[in-house]
Amino acid sequence: MSIDFHEEETLGKAYDHKLLKRLLKYARPYWWMILSSIILLLLITAFELAQPYLIKVAIDDHINGIYKPMVAYELGKAPIKGVIFQDKEYVREKDLKSTPTQLPRYQIIETKNAIYLIQGMIAKDQSYQVQVVHGKPTIISGDKTYPTTELSTEEFQRFRQQDIQSLYRIGGLFFILLLLSFILNYIQIYLLQYTGQKIIFQIRQEIFSHVQSLPLAFFDKNPVGRLVTRVTNDTEALNEMYTSVLVSLFKDFFILIGIMIVMLKMNVKLALLSFVSIPLIILTSFVYKRLARDAFRIVRTRLARINATLNENISGMRIVQIFHREKKQYEQFNVINSSHYQASIKELKTAAIFRPSMDFIYSISLAFLLWFGGKDVIAGVTEFGVLYAFIDYIRRFFQPINDLTEKYTIMQSAMASSERIFQLLDHKDTIPNPTQPKPIGQLMGKIEFDHVWFAYQDEDWVLKDVSFTIQPGEMVAFVGATGAGKSSIINLLGRFYDIQKGSIRIDGIDIRDMDKYELRKQIGIVLQDVFLFAGDIKSNIRLNRKDITDEEIKQVAHYVNADQFIEKLPNQYDEEVKERGSTLSQGQRQLLAFARTLAFNPAILILDEATANIDTATEQLIQDALNKIIHGRTTIVVAHRLSTIQHADKIIVLHKGRIREMGNHQELLSLKGLYYKLYQLQYKEDFQSNHMAM
Repeated sequence: MSIDFHEEETLGKAYDHKLLKRLLKYARPYWWMILSSIILLLLITAFELAQPYLIKVAIDDHINGIYKPMVAYELGKAPIKGVIFQDKEYVREKDLKSTPTQLPRYQIIETKNAIYLIQGMIAKDQSYQVQVVHGKPTIISGDKTYPTTELSTEEFQRFRQQDIQSLYRIGGLFFILLLLSFILNYIQIYLLQYTGQKIIFQIRQEIFSHVQSLPLAFFDKNPVGRLVTRVTNDTEALNEMYTSVLVSLFKDFFILIGIMIVMLKMNVKLALLSFVSIPLIILTSFVYKRLARDAFRIVRTRLARINATLNENISGMRIVQIFHREKKQYEQFNVINSSHYQASIKELKTAAIFRPSMDFIYSISLAFLLWFGGKDVIAGVTEFGVLYAFIDYIRRFFQPINDLTEKYTIMQSAMASSERIFQLLDHKDTIPNPTQPKPIGQLMGKIEFDHVWFAYQDEDWVLKDVSFTIQPGEMVAFVGATGAGKSSIINLLGRFYDIQKGSIRIDGIDIRDMDKYELRKQIGIVLQDVFLFAGDIKSNIRLNRKDITDEEIKQVAHYVNADQFIEKLPNQYDEEVKERGSTLSQGQRQLLAFARTLAFNPAILILDEATANIDTATEQLIQDALNKIIHGRTTIVVAHRLSTIQHADKIIVLHKGRIREMGNHQELLSLKGLYYKLYQLQYKEDFQSNHMAM
């Protein structure tokens, strides 16, 4: 087993925008779902951005709002509802559209011992003292004296009543925003996940359909595990991109732009101070992107190698255990697994750099904000609620940036996976169907090979100038040493490979002018190693042909003697078949293969070593079945045991890719050539085997 066989192809530099453009084509049919998700995200973002602002309003306008300046109106003349106290109605300046300059301004000041209503304004950084003048409290600040009224607890609560009611309203609005965000998030996530699953379903179907259409030459060069990785791991990576990244990027964009706009509107100075870290963020992200790209690609490549190796070892577990290869296979897997581990560690180191870097930049931004913003709050230039909102917005600003590592991991994994998927989908069928295939109808079965040359690679010829004709209804056998080209003739007849020179005709029509799928429908092949699918007996005979009834299945099973073992099974035709038919014997699987072939009623029947390695009792059943199913059909037999082909109409002897002898059994024996030598050699082997058995 070669490690190189499991190695992924080396790809050139990927251009993300080209890959994304191609990936977005799969999302196009669901554009309205994605657009709905984006609109929902826009609403969710607006609701989330409103939450810190509501807290800022609650702090500055209501919790600390009692200390803001008020205007005193005569009763009944206030433009809006205020607080009535001592025959005047007090309204806060911030609630007025314009401040009347002719009316006195008032302010509430709270000390350790009492609460006062004063006429006039004292700045936060101004010092003052309370003195009793003529039996009344008076506040003095510098050379100014402010008329003062001490408020009782009840009177102070009267001024606070509007703030309490406003806080109730803000709390209710905050709860409504949370509830709406929850509901819209649920709808958006469900809609997006549903869309992602639909897209991935479509991609998986396309990959599977495409893989089935590829020629056998493709599977000669690509391990099963690699192809399984495409349909499972790689498509799942795309699913995460569609559901976790693609639309979420819109949310991140909305959040970042929204936060910047809100911060600029609240306080330009603090906003610009907060934006100082943006160049550092861009630089760090750029460096991370360059380092991470190659790491992700290597990890995906090594993962495919693991899958390919696992698949091969599990499929060949019988051979591994029989030949006691467990230690060697473990050592080989350990090398591949270690390379994946090292690549993963490199990826983790790259990702581990980014998150702490972003946390460090966030901490610096927060420190600057607290330093400058805190001084402004103390000086009374900035309100405390604004500083709180900025701290909250800074945290929210860095949240999508901190998530960039995870999203970038998903994105790069998706890019690497999409490269592999599109590379697979771009594999052209090297055996294309003709644009205007000739109608073939029901084939008679005349087969002609006319000076056929064929090689699997370059000019390493497997068949050299091969010519023969098989008449309809004839039984023709091919014999020869291993590598003579017998199985290649079968592969060429079903057009699983294309020849380089010459032509192959059936009923006078070149098979390259036929629809290859229509051609294969009329060719039945029974191989030595019968492949059965997990399911039951019926499904393995029917092979998804719904037009084959249960009664027809029983008829063909009876016809080829398969019913003799099927009816002894506990569930008969509904008996479960394990993967590859592991619970059935070789002979039983062979009989099922005959039943399957007969059910499809092919015009041409091909038997490739179909009776090899079968016990004598089962061989009698199979031989009887053979005699029945070849009747009226053109039959090609690739035989190892010459005793099974003595009654063939024609025997063709191949040697090193060329036809050396052709004739019936007696004619070839009389030539005393290659066939005669093979017969003599096999006769001696059979004689010795029978003698030893006696």
